[in-house]
Amino acid sequence: MSVFRVGLLGHGTVGSAFARLLEEHAGRIERTTGLRPELSGVLTRSRGDSFPELLERSDLIVELIGGLDPAREYVLQALRTGRHVVTANKQLLSQHGEELWEAAREHDVQLRFEGAVAGVVPVIRVLQESLAGAVIDRVHGIVNGTTNFILTEMGRTGCAFADALAEAQRLGYAEADPTDDVTGRDAAAKMAILARLAFETPVHLDQVRYEGIERIQPDDLEYARELELGLKLIGTAERIDGDGLAVGVYPAFLYPGHPLASVNGPFNAVTIESEAITEVTMSGPGAGGPQTASAVLGDVISAMIPPASTPPALERLRIVSDVRSSFYLHLEVADEPGVLAQVSQVLALQDVSVKSVVQKGMRDQARLVMVVHPVLESRFAAAMDMIAGLPIMRAPPRAIRVIEEQFG
Repeated sequence: MSVFRVGLLGHGTVGSAFARLLEEHAGRIERTTGLRPELSGVLTRSRGDSFPELLERSDLIVELIGGLDPAREYVLQALRTGRHVVTANKQLLSQHGEELWEAAREHDVQLRFEGAVAGVVPVIRVLQESLAGAVIDRVHGIVNGTTNFILTEMGRTGCAFADALAEAQRLGYAEADPTDDVTGRDAAAKMAILARLAFETPVHLDQVRYEGIERIQPDDLEYARELELGLKLIGTAERIDGDGLAVGVYPAFLYPGHPLASVNGPFNAVTIESEAITEVTMSGPGAGGPQTASAVLGDVISAMIPPASTPPALERLRIVSDVRSSFYLHLEVADEPGVLAQVSQVLALQDVSVKSVVQKGMRDQARLVMVVHPVLESRFAAAMDMIAGLPIMRAPPRAIRVIEEQFG
């Protein structure tokens, strides 16, 4: 029997699930690859052998400790000493990916990271292998299962954000500190990775604009239902005017025909658009230790059957921040004549045209809810600033993007 030695960094939720899976499936993997994977050791931040000792007796390192330090140094050491590496660390790849991929190419080893994005949805492998010959126009998706569960619960029950978050934590979909999830930073790191692969352009986390879901109110979802819209936290990377690339994360309303509109609960989904393929959508569980561990194990098996690598970034698309979008606009206004006319006048000054509008409530409950046609974000932001200064406003205006596409 030939043994393939796997060193494990981290033994938390994902790491412990991975260790169990590796032991359970070792026989099947041996029948497939001719090698039997076995743990050569486990190193955590508080216990285990030294990293050099673990590295010495390992053919492959699985990095699941998270964060940047010491993860970056451990991964670099492993690659530079000729070991394959599998990681689910989206923060590491979104901030130091180019350095790590270069080290893997230089030392002719594999750096695999399917578990870093979208749980068990195999979007990394599809971009790197299945669609390697396609020119990608856009990648967008739901890449954070925690926020998707929260928004699904708010829409289903009418509860507040805090209550939906508490339920997500109770069920294990949200961490005790959910900051990276609910602010959109986790999704932004994943979109930086997807953009890098899809467009062969270096994209750092700092170049990804992101917004979270903390300010979403139950009445946003209530009014959205009247407009036949559903709310998701969407990550997007899109080619702009041939030589530009816009990457962002934000809450967005979708019409029922959109392929992401029906993805609910802790599920993830990614849609890839290209002239060669039209669009392909993949979905599956995105939040949870066993799901990520399964993706990590798949990467380990792939690394046992070389070769594979992440090619160098050949493109240098300029990063675009001002793009066109439709918006949902929620205004708490004074209950008096001429309110809609004042708002419409301000919108017209910034070339913002209204697609639909709903007037709700009376007196201190008066509201205007509208959807506007696509407009440059800078023009819409200017209109929002002007509206916020109108004496008819009882609270700051709220806006959420709307994605217009519907696919048959």
